[in-house]
Amino acid sequence: MTDRLDVVKTGKLFIGGASPRSESGRTLPITDKGGRVIARVSHASRKDARDAVQAARKALPSWRGASAYLRGQVLYRWAEMLESRSVELIDMLQDTGQVRVAQARKEVEASVDRLISFAGWCDKLDQILGCRNAVAGPYHNHTMPEPRGVMAVIAPPAPALLGIVTLVGAALVPGNTIVLCVPTQAALIAVGLGEMLGVSDVPAGAVNILTGPVDELLEPLGSHGDVHGVLGAGLGKLQRSNLRHAAADSILRPIVCLDFDEAAFFDDQQASSPWLLERLVDFKTLWHPAAI
Repeated sequence: MTDRLDVVKTGKLFIGGASPRSESGRTLPITDKGGRVIARVSHASRKDARDAVQAARKALPSWRGASAYLRGQVLYRWAEMLESRSVELIDMLQDTGQVRVAQARKEVEASVDRLISFAGWCDKLDQILGCRNAVAGPYHNHTMPEPRGVMAVIAPPAPALLGIVTLVGAALVPGNTIVLCVPTQAALIAVGLGEMLGVSDVPAGAVNILTGPVDELLEPLGSHGDVHGVLGAGLGKLQRSNLRHAAADSILRPIVCLDFDEAAFFDDQQASSPWLLERLVDFKTLWHPAAI
């Protein structure tokens, strides 16, 4: 009798609350430190990117219209799920050869804490970023933050888990919906997070996950008319240039490229501050007559 062959997991995309295979039919191997294939992930195409943007646009009214309290509860629930599956996430980080066990445990704990922090910011952002403006005349004048809309989020290769959680969590706080593009190095972690989101309280389509080479998705995401902004980290100079070139035909697609190294993602003063969240919102000023 021949030896039994391993059944290698093939991770799918996460679009509109479902887990479809890539339209292209392509997959990419994920190897461990010894070069053994431990999983395969979907290689997202331009069509997948368009489908993900459409799903995010459809989910925008419900997530944007949810109360700040509810958004905080949803993020807290996601943190609970990360905590309950921390052993699995630690194993994933080790299996891909990125970190050792102590560093993997530190990254998982930091990711849970980061989501708890973002959950707390949901109902405090208006007070911190909003204000009452002093104006000449009998008017009340208030400035308040609003979600930008559909955000394309480009995750860094490392730290795989904390990078994704930080960028996605920050964009979710004010009510944006997300199309997350994850490079191959971090794709296995993204697949695991997609499986958690599929059974969480996050509305279908609020977070959509594409895996594969980032370079192939910069142009279709950056130039898409329903993408209202881009948040990225770990991008090279040429990638930033290509992204800005793709988005140059519209002022509605501001590009936010974070100059975070791996250590910066562990720094709460940088990675979970309201000044990071400020870069992911638009501001509306409201005038109202006041009694004389």
